[in-house]
Amino acid sequence: QVQLVESGGGLVQPGGSLRLSCAASGSIFRLFAMGWYRQAPGKQRELVAHITRGGSTNYADAVKGRFTISRDNAKNTVYLSMNSLKPEDTAVYYCQAGLAGREYWGQGTQVTVSS
Repeated sequence: QVQLVESGGGLVQPGGSLRLSCAASGSIFRLFAMGWYRQAPGKQRELVAHITRGGSTNYADAVKGRFTISRDNAKNTVYLSMNSLKPEDTAVYYCQAGLAGREYWGQGTQVTVSS
């Protein structure tokens, strides 16, 4: 069992930045592929960014060039650095861990981009 706890969300003005963190329990964090997803009101949950256990990354087209996913295996933590935020980035952001067909999810953190 893996527990994921997100933090770092909040209210930010358009053009601003935030960094989300997701801390994972357990001793095998380094084996997990990690992802950040988001869900806006009335919309389906969508993948934002993904990082493999080897460090390869991929991003949704809507965030390429603005968001960066990274991981620190020594701290059991994955990050999402978000720059040039837009109102359409407003959503609940979820951390996800995957290994051998199993998925684990955090409780989510709200990001609101508004002036």
